[in-house]
Amino acid sequence: MVPKDTYLRLAAEYDNFRKRTLKERTELWSKAQADLVQRLVDALDDLARFAHIEPSAETAKTIHEGVDLVERKIWKELEAAGVRRVDEVGVPFDPSQHEAVTTAPASAPEEDHTVGAVLQAGYQLGGALIRPARVTVLTWQGGHGRGGGGGGGGGGATEGERG
Repeated sequence: MVPKDTYLRLAAEYDNFRKRTLKERTELWSKAQADLVQRLVDALDDLARFAHIEPSAETAKTIHEGVDLVERKIWKELEAAGVRRVDEVGVPFDPSQHEAVTTAPASAPEEDHTVGAVLQAGYQLGGALIRPARVTVLTWQGGHGRGGGGGGGGGGATEGERG
């Protein structure tokens, strides 16, 4: 028979292990957040400079080029951190990546249930979805009366041939 104090020691060791791993996980998460913020502060400083310039002192083209530069700088750091934008048009609609906001008619059967337009980009971090892309989904209405023979069933006979 195992003494009672052995069980108590094991329980205490397990409790200490659980507390230590929770603390390590919290510290690791905080460090990861600090690393990402450190990567972005230069771009934030650039953006702050643009927010405080005198509009009459710069042309719209110069401001646009500066904001474009800041956006590229931010994306460089986000991509290095594993962030990927979900904004492709023409890909099959995937409910795990996309949120269907509306539908639009497809011009061909191959476009059925594909993304026709991205209304708001989505984002992934290391394969985990942060926000789904809000999209317009194309739907094929069928080629009734067009004679395309494209997958609508019915054996291909016209109304007159069926008799």
